[in-house]
Amino acid sequence: MTGGLRVAVLASGRGSNLQALLDARAAGALPGVELALVASDVPDAAALVRARAAGVEALAVDRKAFPGREAFEAALLAALAARAVDTVVLAGFMRLLSGRFLGAYPDRVINIHPSLLPAFPGMHAVAQAVAHGVKVAGCTVHLVDEGTDTGPILLQAAVPVLDGDTEDTLAARVLIEEHRLLPEALRRLARGGLERQGRLARLPPA
Repeated sequence: MTGGLRVAVLASGRGSNLQALLDARAAGALPGVELALVASDVPDAAALVRARAAGVEALAVDRKAFPGREAFEAALLAALAARAVDTVVLAGFMRLLSGRFLGAYPDRVINIHPSLLPAFPGMHAVAQAVAHGVKVAGCTVHLVDEGTDTGPILLQAAVPVLDGDTEDTLAARVLIEEHRLLPEALRRLARGGLERQGRLARLPPA
């Protein structure tokens, strides 16, 4: 991956991690990163509102308007290609992407997940952590593959689990680290030099 990124953010919901990227951009803390597009499969997603408020193009690609995943992804890929996107960030995007989609952006689709993968992939990761009684939780930025949160790990941040933590209290502290870690991952990606050997992936140093 060469230096500099032209990024599309895909989001399905409120877009708090998107907001972290928008705030980092506004603060000049995303050198070499251009937020070219925010797209959502949910037409009324709050993430689209956040994007428009920040002057970033927002696009609804309603999954329900297409007969299946292949047609939906074809429309999404066409939108990304039309905007010369080279990197895709999933920020609360609630759909698995096919090998066809990922093949268009090899090692250029990243996701943020609220657990220390490979622990607790999928939905309700923080609730799973609380239910299992773990003492350390956290979040992970990883490359996306066809599995559910199974791609190579790029960055992680640990969050201690406190006595009496609930899903809500722990999730709030994990989210603080998500908002720090995702912009950091993009900053480092933009420098170029992502190294990948099988499941081992390494970003340029901070």
